[in-house]
Amino acid sequence: MTVSTTRARHRAARRPSTPLTELASAASEQMGTVGRRTAVVAASSGLVVTMLSVPANATAHSDEAAGSLNAVDTAALTASARAALNTSPVVTAPAEAAWTFDAPAVTAVKPVEVKQTRASTAASRSTARATTATTAAVVNAPIPQSVAGNAVLEIAARYVGTPYVSGGTTPIGFDCSGFVSYVYAQLGVSLPRTSSGIKAAGTVVSREDALPGDIIWSPGHVAIYAGGDQQIDSPRPGKTVQFRDIWQSSPVFIRIG
Repeated sequence: MTVSTTRARHRAARRPSTPLTELASAASEQMGTVGRRTAVVAASSGLVVTMLSVPANATAHSDEAAGSLNAVDTAALTASARAALNTSPVVTAPAEAAWTFDAPAVTAVKPVEVKQTRASTAASRSTARATTATTAAVVNAPIPQSVAGNAVLEIAARYVGTPYVSGGTTPIGFDCSGFVSYVYAQLGVSLPRTSSGIKAAGTVVSREDALPGDIIWSPGHVAIYAGGDQQIDSPRPGKTVQFRDIWQSSPVFIRIG
């Protein structure tokens, strides 16, 4: 009688496989394909694995050779970095820190002289404009024919358009007696300042005998006779020196000299 005995087959014992073993095996295969040196660093649990000078035929090594990797002292590798951190200066700033700076004092100086100069310039411009306006008014004003050749009327006609100014005695502004006195003064004849004084300084003539350049007097007012029914005077506030009709009801004609 033959007895047949069937023996069970068992797998050969092998080194346990860990994540580190699989990582080393993959790195070995890659180095064998490329044929160059590389390094594989595993950061798990602070472990660093370095593989150097792996030959191209690394795939021929058995699992046992792949698992016998040299241990790496990570503390020694990081010692210099920790020493540098320990010796570096520490800079801190409190939460309530505030920036400050010194502002220089600024003092403004009032340009008095500049303002005075500008004011003088403005006054000069105003005077020039007034003179220009007066000259234009003289040119455009209707002047009687009797003015031609008459010294008194020719001078008086220069100031047509000059505004009436109470108490005025200059081309900036005239009142009635100031105007008459100024015109005669240009011919060297000095007259009193008031209308009543001017009347007393001359000789009364009739209207028929009156000549252009004589003075027309009425209570409180004087003018210069321009011939016919015309006169030139500085009438009242708001008006200017102009030739106009004689408006006085009973004018008195005064001749000077």
